[in-house]
Amino acid sequence: MLLKLKRTPGIYLVGFMGCGKSTVGRALAGELGWSFFDLDDEIERREGLPIAEIFEMRGEAAFREAETAALRERVKAVEKGRPQVISLGGGTFLTPENFDLISNHGVTVWLDVPLEVIQRRIEGFNHRPLARNPERLRELFEARRTGYARAEFHLEITSDDVVANVGKIMELPLF
Repeated sequence: MLLKLKRTPGIYLVGFMGCGKSTVGRALAGELGWSFFDLDDEIERREGLPIAEIFEMRGEAAFREAETAALRERVKAVEKGRPQVISLGGGTFLTPENFDLISNHGVTVWLDVPLEVIQRRIEGFNHRPLARNPERLRELFEARRTGYARAEFHLEITSDDVVANVGKIMELPLF
């Protein structure tokens, strides 16, 4: 197992909304026998509100503060040696403070999915506040790619086959 992962047993899945971080993360955690946490679910639990409502009522800045607080909680558990796969929100990895926190406490894997696939996957869902405008979605997708590219591992995801995608992660030089 990669020394860094031995020290801090956390695998953080990063990528754009709809790229499959939660679905793949849950399956990966099952394969490894580790715990799985979806950071967006953690935020909703802590705040008592759906993410869309946090954005609407408090704004993106307040959401990002809640996101960092939830991330810190997860990282503390990783620091204590509790192996976890953590699915990050689409913007979590892009905040400098979060990037440093994550990079120092585990391994990051970017699930890189083409925009057309993401659009198909999120079509009809209105709970994603940053995806409501198709042109804004495209701009956000392009703007975030450079940030995601800082992940330690990059996987191009070309299939909706969760088992195959977990297999790709298992083939990485992590274990």
